[in-house]
Amino acid sequence: MSDKMFCNQCQETAGGKGCTVKGVCGKSAEVANRQDDLIYATEVLSTVTTQCRAEGIGVEPDLDHMITRNLFMTITNANFDLKALGRAVDETDKAAEELYKMLGAPLPAEKPAPRGSINADVQSLRDLILYGLKGLAAYLYHANQLGYESPEADSFIQSTLAKLIDEDEVDIEKLTALALETGKHGVEVMALLDKANTKTFGDPEVTTVKLGVGNRPGILISGHDFNDLKQLLEQTKDAGVDVYTHGEMLPAHYYPELKKYPHLVGNYGNAWWQQKAEFKSFNGAILLTTNCLVPPDKSYIDRVFTTGAVGFDGCVHIDEADDGSKDFTPLIECAKACPPPTELETGSIVGGFAHTQALKFADKIIDAVKSGAIKKFVVMAGCDGRMKSRQYYADFARALPKDTVILTAGCAKYKYIKLPLGDIGGIPRVLDAGQCNDSYSLVLIALALRDTFKLDDVNELPVAYNIAWYEQKAVIVLLALLYLGVKNIHLGPTLPAFLSPNVASLLVKTFGIGTISNVEDDLKTMIET
Repeated sequence: MSDKMFCNQCQETAGGKGCTVKGVCGKSAEVANRQDDLIYATEVLSTVTTQCRAEGIGVEPDLDHMITRNLFMTITNANFDLKALGRAVDETDKAAEELYKMLGAPLPAEKPAPRGSINADVQSLRDLILYGLKGLAAYLYHANQLGYESPEADSFIQSTLAKLIDEDEVDIEKLTALALETGKHGVEVMALLDKANTKTFGDPEVTTVKLGVGNRPGILISGHDFNDLKQLLEQTKDAGVDVYTHGEMLPAHYYPELKKYPHLVGNYGNAWWQQKAEFKSFNGAILLTTNCLVPPDKSYIDRVFTTGAVGFDGCVHIDEADDGSKDFTPLIECAKACPPPTELETGSIVGGFAHTQALKFADKIIDAVKSGAIKKFVVMAGCDGRMKSRQYYADFARALPKDTVILTAGCAKYKYIKLPLGDIGGIPRVLDAGQCNDSYSLVLIALALRDTFKLDDVNELPVAYNIAWYEQKAVIVLLALLYLGVKNIHLGPTLPAFLSPNVASLLVKTFGIGTISNVEDDLKTMIET
């Protein structure tokens, strides 16, 4: 396998252009190329499933789930396990071959033309769509885990993958429309996941989450999968261990069916990129349920367990049984033999302002807007990351006028949710809706405010958008916002490397997409205008 690679899907990609030797995320060229193989195999399978649907032949849910899982496995910081990726390629190839034989059609003869051999703008739009599909698949995967399906999303994902493998699909206008259609399905799947989460775990509640530690051994769970956490909490009820959330799992504390477990004691640490230091000091067993895995150090790799789409060579992987259950016994036994966590901080943070809770504050918020106590909302959702330039978001939050409220979701909140920003008449100045997929809640809040104030356009609201991005789930959130007609979004700390100059210009002209500069100038642009 080649020792060269190309990957430009994350915000930190090398030189702002693309990783060619080793991923900034830590993946080797071998892993990157295997992920490319998996994407190609998935496109081939999607070509034949799309053909099946066109001929009125049903597609088994297992194949839909395979395609969704495959896309999720290739998201940044998800799966570094060559063997797992190889098995996924083999399973996908076999499924495609069987379907092609059934249809009596030949498999595609060879891979499409290599990168750089087609128009840069076409490649840019293809990348934008593919990365949006990866984010879309991640959210659909979580809904599927809770028993919620979307045949429409499955069909769209697969038909779109089939178009991306087609070298003749080069029309700029059609590809641009396809990117916005990807955003449309992003809205629908985020709504489906919101329904899956709330029907399964209850509506999020405003909750105070502890940041300190107890004196019992602990399990730290990171990622996004609440279904995994629910099973873990059930299996540890009488185990004598405490469970802590990390990173994007923090919002689990907001859900009634999860917060009812007394041994879910608090949140430990910060965003994903600080995990090397935080996992080491945690001392106990660690479970990674989704992407956001940083390659573990030898000092703690024996305490790291993976499950679902995530994987790393050297970590014990916990598989799912046919009925969807998982046996976390190895993880629990590891935790029992470990010392309690080393305390990182004390205090607490408040969250749980998803749309159902935020709208309970609607009258209070509306009165505050009418009285002038609240003059502006700033959506600061998205991802955190390790670049020093991301300190900008903490500085921006500190510098905001005290009559401004931050609406947030995703791990970007770790830059400011622990800051003493206070409240406005009892309304916290940081309203955390939850995980990155809960950006859907922020949209519902904005739409409700638009209707309350009898405005024709959501862009007439006193809302600014200063969104940080890192990986492909942020891409689908962005496309969803664009589909909904939200304009003048500031995206940072840099624009995606996969946007060609012409495509970037198209987004600027059509949607007002911009980047960030410095706090002083951006306050004038976003807040004072």
